[in-house]
Amino acid sequence: MALVAIGAASTQHASAEGTKAGPGTTTARTASVVRPAASTGYFNTYTTMATLGNANSCYAAEGFAVGSSYTYSVKINGDENKAVIYRTRMSDGTTTLMKNGDNGTTYATYLGHANDVVLSSTDGNYYMFVVTMKAGSTSVVKLKYVSTTFYKVGSYTLQYDGANKSMSGVKITSKTASTINFLFKSGRTFYRGTLPRSATSGTIALSSAFSLDVVHAKVNGKTIDNISSYVNQGFGYDSNTVYFPMTYENVSIVLVYRNISTASGTIYSADDLSFRITSSAYPTLFEIESVGIGAGSHLWFSTNRKNSSSDTAHDGVHYFNGFTAP
Repeated sequence: MALVAIGAASTQHASAEGTKAGPGTTTARTASVVRPAASTGYFNTYTTMATLGNANSCYAAEGFAVGSSYTYSVKINGDENKAVIYRTRMSDGTTTLMKNGDNGTTYATYLGHANDVVLSSTDGNYYMFVVTMKAGSTSVVKLKYVSTTFYKVGSYTLQYDGANKSMSGVKITSKTASTINFLFKSGRTFYRGTLPRSATSGTIALSSAFSLDVVHAKVNGKTIDNISSYVNQGFGYDSNTVYFPMTYENVSIVLVYRNISTASGTIYSADDLSFRITSSAYPTLFEIESVGIGAGSHLWFSTNRKNSSSDTAHDGVHYFNGFTAP
């Protein structure tokens, strides 16, 4: 099947939502309105670079990963037996539905909920690791990708204290010549695990790492009264820092936790950096799925966006305006 180009957008024509004078309201704003980039502060506007399609009846945006030139977004169907992957070029928003090189289709049947994704390279080859939110031998699935074609090349069991466990988030913190060091999460609890670079199957033994405090987290200098009602999907990791998105209806925030390599116990978010989008354009849902640092040192993210309960046309790939990662 031919590759399909979906919803290309340019920075010049992308739109964003910005906060009005009153808190919790938004207004349309063009991406040409630029403020000086900063690595600390409060950021509450965004630019949309691409809109994601619904190929193979996959309507729900899930896992998301950011590379050097492209982002990769996974969407799934309601039965979680089909998943599609979209590749978006960060420079201009050109988006392509990726092909399954194993059978010639444009979907995979083995990625489950595909809640988070991380990219990796070994010896000039490029891979994705996907957490399926299943316990057992397909807790993590490894894909090899060449341009816009992917192939299944491995799957792994996650275990904690000898019991099979599912995870909802995954990122890579470091590599050695022979191993990959992962950071996994379930809810707000994080775990570490290691896998040989060349392994195509086996068990990843998890060790407890740390948990996140969100009750005392501040966004724009204030805690959030109903933070217990916010839900989290994936997470981002860059330069020893976790970026943790959370959503309540049409409000999404990103909390920031630093010094991850030495973290243990309960850790607390940074007071000098936070993100929030309160969307009037998508009042039913504005859900950030996952985030990552990409082109322009921006904080990129993918969304489920709905302006009504039946809306399936506005899931997208975006970045926060004004922020540059340190």
